[in-house]
Amino acid sequence: MTRAATEHYRQSFVRRTPEQLRTLSHVKRFTERLAGDVEFRKALSENVDAPRKVTERYGIEVDPMEMLPLWHGDYQKYRFKPESAQWPLATMWDEHLRKMLRHRDLLRDEGEMSTINPRFHAWRERQIRRCNDELGASSLSVTYPIIAFELSEGCTVGCWFCGLSAGRFKGYYDYSKEQAERWRGVVGVAREVFGSAARTGFCYWATDPMDNPHYDRFLFDYYRITGALPQTTTAAPLKDQALTRRVLRLFNLYGTTPNRFSVLSKAHLNQIHMTFSPEELLGVELILQGKEAPTAKAFAGRARERKGKGKLRSAIKDDAIALLERDHTTIACVSGFLVNMQQGRLQLVTPVPGSERWPLGYRILGERFFRTPDEFREGLQSMIDQYMLESPAPTCRSASAETCNTKQGTGTSSSAPATWNTGCPTTSLRFPLAISSRSVTAQRRSWLCGSRLTERAYLQSLTCSIGCTRPG
Repeated sequence: MTRAATEHYRQSFVRRTPEQLRTLSHVKRFTERLAGDVEFRKALSENVDAPRKVTERYGIEVDPMEMLPLWHGDYQKYRFKPESAQWPLATMWDEHLRKMLRHRDLLRDEGEMSTINPRFHAWRERQIRRCNDELGASSLSVTYPIIAFELSEGCTVGCWFCGLSAGRFKGYYDYSKEQAERWRGVVGVAREVFGSAARTGFCYWATDPMDNPHYDRFLFDYYRITGALPQTTTAAPLKDQALTRRVLRLFNLYGTTPNRFSVLSKAHLNQIHMTFSPEELLGVELILQGKEAPTAKAFAGRARERKGKGKLRSAIKDDAIALLERDHTTIACVSGFLVNMQQGRLQLVTPVPGSERWPLGYRILGERFFRTPDEFREGLQSMIDQYMLESPAPTCRSASAETCNTKQGTGTSSSAPATWNTGCPTTSLRFPLAISSRSVTAQRRSWLCGSRLTERAYLQSLTCSIGCTRPG
């Protein structure tokens, strides 16, 4: 398997000097404030000729005048053009975004299994083609990891828009001697059966990682066995700051994929920025979910339930769901196996558009239970043999119909990740964060242009536009 994604990601940072990395981290913080804080945007719009005093007030140590195309409406026409060289920080940021998008695309190749497990490989390739047809613009940012592990049951956060309708927290998988040995055995089996593709795995799904106080120990075991440190997405980075910092230290040593914090409000953003420096969060993407940063929510899971029952509490929430309803109907990304260590449950899953039949946005094709690593191996192999045909059955004439030869799923999981995009760990920069004086809905529709985005339009959408006379 190629390690192109790993090398690409590391070189994106190694080639920069410490001072360049520090500068990049402060540009990143500027874009976070721009997207997630209406008061910050208003202050910039009122000080367009002297914006530095605004950033100084927020502890952002870069000059906005050196990145005008990123935020000033009169200068965005120069973005991605040779003229943008006169704003070096804008050029630096756009280059960084391009590299992260390229890294995201390379990650799909890490699931390659044509030699070690050709049946699984062929099945995954067919699921990718089907999702490209069915999921619209969302499919462009899915990297199709082959396995995900839940290290607890349910979630303590309870986001109203949870794309998988997370259940109430019922406990976590302990790192006792016996259970740690079982965990290492299960990961070892995954490495044996899937080879290097096991590196795509991650350790949350219908859970928040920070609900398990031993989460970092499970991560380190995974790294030692597979050679890859799983990516972390959490909506509770402040719950146990010592644990969060241990995870960030592991990332600094071994990480090759950006971590993510799901930010639920401006107050949450303020707390995160007060707790962690820009430099500490350079490798952490902040997913801004607050109402001042109307990130589109998937029309799946709890958001779908609330809209269907007429229980949305405000127009902003309803709009946030409607923004990408046509193209964004699932947060699921795994085409492979979902493992709950607490229950000893193994499911074969694949993304589908959220619907009445599959409201969580993924289909469960099969299910097994295990108590030991050997039983885990047997469960994997039996579902590979049963469901992963070398080619679709004759009655299935297209990739989208392939699952017609399989049994119906056993139902939908009662739990889900804490945030709308925690279902997929490797979709850095997944959805636009931009806000302008135009209607947000109208702007997003213009970005989508059906269901495909050009790289330039996608990058353009990741920052805000502030005009001289009207704040965004």
